[in-house]
This record gives sequence, C-alpha cells and structure tokens, in this order.
Amino acid sequence: MRLRFTKMQGAGNDFVVLDGTAAPIRLTPAQLQRLGDRRFGVGADQILAVERSSTPGVDFRYRIFNGATGAEVEHCGNGARCFVRYVHDRGLSDKTTLRVETLNNLLSLQLQPDGRVTVDMNRPVFDLARVPFDATGLQPQALGGFEQWRIEGDSHGASLRDHPLAILSMGNPHAVLRVDNVDTAPVASLGPLIETHQRFPRHVNVGFLQLLSRDAVRLRVHERDAGETLACGTGACAAVVAGIRLGWLARRVEVQARGGQLLIEWLNDDAPVLMTGPAETVFEGEIEL
Repeated sequence: MRLRFTKMQGAGNDFVVLDGTAAPIRLTPAQLQRLGDRRFGVGADQILAVERSSTPGVDFRYRIFNGATGAEVEHCGNGARCFVRYVHDRGLSDKTTLRVETLNNLLSLQLQPDGRVTVDMNRPVFDLARVPFDATGLQPQALGGFEQWRIEGDSHGASLRDHPLAILSMGNPHAVLRVDNVDTAPVASLGPLIETHQRFPRHVNVGFLQLLSRDAVRLRVHERDAGETLACGTGACAAVVAGIRLGWLARRVEVQARGGQLLIEWLNDDAPVLMTGPAETVFEGEIEL
C-alpha cells in the first residue's frame, strides 16, 4: 500500500499528517510505528489523521497516534497547530477559526495573520482521579494554594521525594517539577522513572521547568512513550498553569523549548489556556507500507 503524507513541525515537535477526509485511514499499530520510525520510515513524534466530523458545528476530527508505539493518545497541542495549517494550506477549509474534536476534547483553533496558530487548550484539570494520579497515603505540600506531591522511589542514589511534583491534566496527564537549570536537569534519568511510576496508572508526561522571570521560562519535557521531545504543547501549558498556581508566574508567559518558543496565556482560573506558536510544513511524499 502506498500512502501519501505530509511532514510538519511545530517548535521542533514533528508530525506525519495523513488526509482521511475522503476515505477513512485504517492503519495497524505496526504500520503507524513504521511511519514514526526515524530510520526505516518517515520519522515523527506523532502521526496525525485528519478526518471529517459528523458532529454538528464541528469542522473536523483529528486522531493522534504515538510515533513510537502506534497507540492512540488524547491530546497534542503542537499537533493541533500543525492541523490548522494543514487543512488551510491544502484547501480543506478557508476558515481561520476551526472547531475540532479529538479523542477526548473539543478544541477551537485560530490561524493568526502572521502564520502562527492559537489553540484554545480548554481548562486545566486538577482532580487527581481524572489525571489520573493515585495519592493514597501521601501528604501534599501546599504552596500558593496549589498542592505539590512527593512520591517514593530513587534515581541514581537520589530520592524522588526531593523533587516535589505539581500534577494536573491538559487533556493528558502531566507532572511538573522546578529545576535551577534545564541544561543540567536529570531529564534522561528522572523522566522515565516518574513517567512509569505506579502512582500514574496511565503514565505521565514530565516537565522540567526553569524560571527566568515572571513572564519567561525554559522547559524540557519527557513525553510518555516518546522520551524527550524538542517541544510539547500540552507540557508548556501544564508548566505555566502550575507556575501560576504556585505563585511563580504571571498570566502570560513565553516558554522557551529546545525547538522554539510558545506563548501561553491563562487569563484567570475559570478561563481556558491559550497557546500560540509556529506550525510549518517540512515536506510531502509517499511511502510504501
């Protein structure tokens, strides 16, 4: 089977995008893994499938698959921005604002005049059962009206309890910890341990947050089933929300990821989180699966 694809990236988070608007895309996890493989396939953090929506008032549906495992995942902020550029550039829609449904979300996406895309990421979720996170037997540490959690375990002789976690969901689970310098942060060693910790039954994305000022941060994210990526849209949102709730950050923050810069805004506790950033097509092609 020959399959046409578009390779895209948003702040270094890269995607293979497939057009399923004319006919459904039915690929096996093995075929999705082949697409995501950086040596034997195209190479991508995630594979995005663009589909028509049958829901009134919703323009499109898009599905997100992990490039390493082929498993369907809930949400990807950088992918949502690439989605908007894709449907606009291919003439699938001439709207600059789109309503899009994902596995567990309904998003509003807006193409800006400068080519960047703003995504309404919805409101953050703090209910631990919905993250999900098992806090049984743990005592939270409250700071700025928001709880941080210390989980059991060791990493290269250091206790995980030395790294308090802010835990929330942005449509997918996130744990955020503050570090002095992201360049020297133990992302490769600590990230996998927290990701697969037994207290996160569906695993978790792990953000390493460095504060530069009240309106600027640096961030590295270890993503579920993918390892560290150059950028993570939901991770940037989760880190800024955590920083706001903990009293560290203002309501409008520039996030410097390794792949580029994102603007995150959370105007008040009852508002949705807004993310603005780049989305670009890298190349198009065909692959034999």
